[in-house]
Amino acid sequence: PHVTKLDEVAAHNLTFPAITICNLNEFRFSKITRNDMYHVGELLALLNDRYEISNPQLAEPHVLAALRDKANFKNFKAKPFSMAEFYNRTGHDLADMLLQCSFRGANCTARNFTVVSAGLGACAGAPTEERVPPG
Repeated sequence: PHVTKLDEVAAHNLTFPAITICNLNEFRFSKITRNDMYHVGELLALLNDRYEISNPQLAEPHVLAALRDKANFKNFKAKPFSMAEFYNRTGHDLADMLLQCSFRGANCTARNFTVVSAGLGACAGAPTEERVPPG
């Protein structure tokens, strides 16, 4: 059995707490392009060193179909690649992850948070004094 104990104390002037929300999935597969796959497919363990799909038997059929499309390098000419741009473009968006947030009766949104870590999953921290929701 698991027992959780909660002590609650009423306080009227709490500061907005330091919060960090992370999605440990580093990128959204749906945002990966053929050029991304060419440059980082092996790094992401999606392709082997011969640019072939790694472990296709483990993928669900619809994912495998998308993977095959993105890993089709026939007549493909690679374009320049930036890892920073890749993470910015394919990383998760807090607005999609934050379902509800309120503090002292006021709503807070993804705009009240700022990115605190990139490249290690999508993390956002909140808030600095100027980002404290009104209320």
